[in-house]
Amino acid sequence: MTGKSKPLFEVQNLHASTLEGEPILRGVDLVIYPGELHALMGPNGSGKSTLAAVLLGSPEYEITEGTIKFRGDDIHEWSSDERGRSGLFLAFQYPQEVAGVSVINFLRQALSARKGIDLSVLELRLAIMEWMDRLGMDSSFADRYLNEGFSGGEKKRNEILQMAILEPEMAILDETDSGLDIDALQIVADGVTAVRKEREELGILTITHYQRLLEYLQPDVVHVLMDGKIVKSGDSDLAVMLENEGFDAFKAEITS
Repeated sequence: MTGKSKPLFEVQNLHASTLEGEPILRGVDLVIYPGELHALMGPNGSGKSTLAAVLLGSPEYEITEGTIKFRGDDIHEWSSDERGRSGLFLAFQYPQEVAGVSVINFLRQALSARKGIDLSVLELRLAIMEWMDRLGMDSSFADRYLNEGFSGGEKKRNEILQMAILEPEMAILDETDSGLDIDALQIVADGVTAVRKEREELGILTITHYQRLLEYLQPDVVHVLMDGKIVKSGDSDLAVMLENEGFDAFKAEITS
């Protein structure tokens, strides 16, 4: 936490439903300051991935109440592309394959849209070599089609690579640890930590089922999401409590 008084990212009383009208988010409140890492934990069906999708402007959900502010601007009506260009980044739980588009060409297009930088493929390749090495990625990885035939670990490394190169101001990492063995988890966590060291103002919201990722990332704030709203917030000890006692310990908080 940097101690700055102005929030970087702020969610107030956020309600959202599916397009069929089924309510999922029921009043989420969340404030992230520059340089902070927040962790959001919750059981299956609590609304975690829905929240990630809504924050990045997914057309699959409708905001029925509340606001989403980024650097003080209300962005809840912005498209996903507008949010991405403004400096928001989402690492998906299940990244989509993009046939015929290589990793390096995807990064080139994304960097042009994000920062107006039109690097050649060679220039970009030189720029990403250090990050690929940090993330345990072979140099040939850059020429593979995006997420096509990637293992779970390769998909996650690729998203951290994107976060490093695109230099967002706020990143939302949805189930970054999903499907990773302990070695891959360590590499991905080290990658996130390295990006944070180079970009001290970067705000991060990481969404996870498990406390093991947080042992590496050491979040500033941990939130518990149940039944579509945050029922408890605290420091990293809250994640340890969840690991030991499970989410049932917080069911009473839903109606409180």
